Amino acid sequence: MANVEGSSDSKVQEYLPTTGLVHNEEIKELIFCKPKLMPLKSVTLEKLEKMQKEADQKLKEQQRLPTGVAVLPTFES
Repeated sequence: MANVEGSSDSKVQEYLPTTGLVHNEEIKELIFCKPKLMPLKSVTLEKLEKMQKEADQKLKEQQRLPTGVAVLPTFES
C-alpha cells in the first residue's frame, strides 16, 4: 500500500455536477426592533403645566389676602 490516506501524495478530485439544479434560497423576513418607550408628556409640557399651577396658586393666594396687604414675589430656581 504505497498510497495511504493522509499522505501528501494523494489529491482530491473536484466533482462538478453536470445535471440537476443548483439552487440558492434567500428568505427575506421582517426584523422588528424593540419598542422605544416615549414619555406621555414632553419635558416642555411638564414645565408649562408646572408654571400654570404655580400661577394659579399665586392667584388664589392673592384672592384670599385682604386688599391692603402686598405680597412680594419670590423666585425659586
